[in-house]
Amino acid sequence: MGEESPEPRRRRVTAAARELNRRPALVEAARRTREWAMGDEKVLHRLPTARGRPSDLAVRQLAALTADSPGVLGELGLTVLQAWQRVSEAQGRGRGEVDVAVLFMDLAGFSSWALESGDELAIRLLGEVSEAIEPPILKRRGEVVKRLGDGLMGAFADAPSAAEAALEAGERAAEIELAGYTPRLRSGIHLGRPRKIGGDYFGVDVNIAARLAEAAEPGEVLVSDRTLKALDSDAIVATRRSFKAKGAPADLAAHAVRRQA
Repeated sequence: MGEESPEPRRRRVTAAARELNRRPALVEAARRTREWAMGDEKVLHRLPTARGRPSDLAVRQLAALTADSPGVLGELGLTVLQAWQRVSEAQGRGRGEVDVAVLFMDLAGFSSWALESGDELAIRLLGEVSEAIEPPILKRRGEVVKRLGDGLMGAFADAPSAAEAALEAGERAAEIELAGYTPRLRSGIHLGRPRKIGGDYFGVDVNIAARLAEAAEPGEVLVSDRTLKALDSDAIVATRRSFKAKGAPADLAAHAVRRQA
């Protein structure tokens, strides 16, 4: 018997590959792996459509193709593309189109006090703090993006509004006293271009604001260089602070700000 010609062999291999690519059990396994690794695919539909990045458009088109013609290769390709997007996001390449002042606030020493005081007092205090710190945000047209246990994340269209809200919120919180505990806010603000997906913000600019809040002393508002440059120097006193934090640029400077006396 003579050796089989390459063409029939190629056709058989191609047919076998197509069969494997469309085998329902394998497609379902690939889809579940992608959803486990990358999250709910419904997030794709909340990505901006206007002026979208090429990768955004590619994700949508590939998602549509895998929906119309399910295949293992399509699912794996979508996984790789979404993973690349997330790496870009973490490195600050996936940014939004407008400036947003991101604010993080939390209560210094709250966890230790709550453990000693119990759930009832802790919940009561959080309610009083929320009533004190959210109005300064809302009256300056800020947005409470999410509440984070003993803190919150806010977003503003400009840096002065964010700084004024943080300073007023800190003053109002300091007027509260419950079972020997007076809340002291730690706040961090960064002006950048985070990416908005649904009702939340993502990207390196969000990480910077969070790290500033973590580095702040009780009762202190820390802002980044870019934020400080956008503030009114006649209304604010700024003190430069040493600052190093994981997930923040190495050259990032922090400044503690307060109102002029």
